[in-house]
Amino acid sequence: MGRLFVMHLEGKVYSCKHCHTHLGLSSDIISKSFHCKHGKAYLFNKVVNVTSGVKEDRMMITGMHTVSDIFCVGCGSIVGWKYEAAHEKSQRYKEGKFILERYKVSGPDGSHYWVTHDAHVGGSDVDDV
Repeated sequence: MGRLFVMHLEGKVYSCKHCHTHLGLSSDIISKSFHCKHGKAYLFNKVVNVTSGVKEDRMMITGMHTVSDIFCVGCGSIVGWKYEAAHEKSQRYKEGKFILERYKVSGPDGSHYWVTHDAHVGGSDVDDV
């Protein structure tokens, strides 16, 4: 299968909650106002140590998007998704950006996000409230 190269990040790092592989820096967060079925999600400009799955169209709160799930290279866990294309012109700023689901990653201080009973259970997308 080949040798696995994992990037080590310096600074305030978000990492996989299962294997602690580095995924992104807090300085690359574009927005913390997104939601997924497990609660909060953060939009990142770039992430590392992930592989992308198959592209598929998903209906989200803000309309139809073409996305691909992203997987941690360390353990294979789904940690979020990549916006491949937005079908609405106003949503095109998301194209090429990544969502890390807060429930699936550890914060820079080692904290975990716990699902509460009021977590959003609809389609995954930005909170436009």
